[in-house]
Amino acid sequence: MFAMCSSDVRKDWSGVLDCVIRERPVFIKRTRDRMVLCSTEMMEQIVDNIPIVADRFTEDDNSVSLSLTALDLVSHGDTLQAAKAELANNMIEYAEEYYREFELYSRAPNRKNHLPYVIKALIAKSPKELEDAIICQDGKI
Repeated sequence: MFAMCSSDVRKDWSGVLDCVIRERPVFIKRTRDRMVLCSTEMMEQIVDNIPIVADRFTEDDNSVSLSLTALDLVSHGDTLQAAKAELANNMIEYAEEYYREFELYSRAPNRKNHLPYVIKALIAKSPKELEDAIICQDGKI
């Protein structure tokens, strides 16, 4: 493995950060611990292929409900765009809560698989970026 020893990272912290920002991720080992230090741009590439697929339901009044089953989130709006905007905001709120309670959420069997979506929401440049990434499919009752 291409891991740097944590003591070497500490000695050359500035150089390691320059490498991470300008060149590539850095793998670090400390005793039995292993980690990766990477830029948010690299993390964007990692989570770019995580689709945000929501089930779309048209209500009797022609309003729209969206269900993002991957995160157990729902939204509702007068239009599809309004529902997508609300769902994007709900994702951001959930991601922030997940991050605040990371020790609990990341270990919970029903939430630990949410991490890629959480990272995607946390590093999004704007709610609109998430909104535009939502793929809608017809929901089944």
